[in-house]
Amino acid sequence: MTSSSPSTAHPVASSPHFSFECKAHCSHSHARAGVFSTPHGSVETPRFMPVGTLANVKTLTPAQLAETGAQMVLSNTYHLHLQPGEEIVAEAGGLHRFMGWSGPMLTDSGGFQVFSLSEMRTIREEGVTFRSPRDGQMIHLTPERSIQIQNALGADVIMAFDECPPYPASREQVELATQRTFRWLERCIAAHQRPDQALFPIVQGGVYLDLRQEAAEKIAALDMHGYAIGGVSVGEPPELIEKIVKATTPLLPPDKPRYLMGVGTYREMAQAIAAGIDLFDCVIPTRLARHGNALVKGDRWNLKNARFKTDFTPMDETCPCYTCQNFTRAYLCHLLRSQELLVYSLLSIHNITELIRFTQRIREAILGDRFVEEFATWLEPSESGHLGTNESKS
Repeated sequence: MTSSSPSTAHPVASSPHFSFECKAHCSHSHARAGVFSTPHGSVETPRFMPVGTLANVKTLTPAQLAETGAQMVLSNTYHLHLQPGEEIVAEAGGLHRFMGWSGPMLTDSGGFQVFSLSEMRTIREEGVTFRSPRDGQMIHLTPERSIQIQNALGADVIMAFDECPPYPASREQVELATQRTFRWLERCIAAHQRPDQALFPIVQGGVYLDLRQEAAEKIAALDMHGYAIGGVSVGEPPELIEKIVKATTPLLPPDKPRYLMGVGTYREMAQAIAAGIDLFDCVIPTRLARHGNALVKGDRWNLKNARFKTDFTPMDETCPCYTCQNFTRAYLCHLLRSQELLVYSLLSIHNITELIRFTQRIREAILGDRFVEEFATWLEPSESGHLGTNESKS
């Protein structure tokens, strides 16, 4: 297929529906506090965004989700295409009405599944062919098809279809994926039909900083509403993630939001914010909750541990969430040991609140120009294998 030139493609950044206003800069780093405005409301940045892959943040109602402080939520194009299908979502009035969430939303393009479903897919220049994990049928996802599906779903922000290379991968493999990602971006721009949806391109390049920089400079030359860094948190050590983000972020336009995909640990977010990142997403808070774990003041606690059986204090006395305001560690321990389903909602509420509060505190520190001073511990270089909590992401 012949790709369309960005200069003649659909003018993705001509819409009046989106804006990004920087409210403050940190005097000792590249951190900034801003407001990203969308058709469904504004997002105060820097901000952690919960993941609702199948139009639902697991175990939470939209009302519970709103109480965590969430302002923007993610869903996944690939999975919603499989079930229930974008036609049904569109018939329901779009993703917001379908799931009962009135705030801003973002949909991933399906590009991450190019990485995560590597045993079930074939990549060609035209696009990617997947074998459905549901019924074994073959699914063809091209840049054009990904955009068509996302246009039908109706999220405020949609992502360009990209090829996310694994880690480790050879330079040749990563270079081919990075070049293809840009060609696919051109096709995404040409296919995009809705000015009320912002299309974000994605910087790929693996752990090769020159490829990252080249990719960032190429997409920065395009007039887009925002920019994303992808292909991190796919197995590489945290110190490499830090190097990638520090080298890439300053090359992206300063007047647009910058989104680091798939990152949601304390240290990684703090260091990325110091480099100039505004938005984050990760499945960590709900995944940990489903395993009986809570994020508390930078640590990860297993609430099944015997030490919590007679601990009648709140999980975090400083946390305003529904869980911490109403229940004790002993009660949560009891629910887990009894395998009561309520506990997964309660822990998810707390974990999401915790990560959003972390980014909110950073925002307040940036506004007061206290960020580097107050978050010095999190800005120290990562030790190999340390991800900002006491446990790994998985």
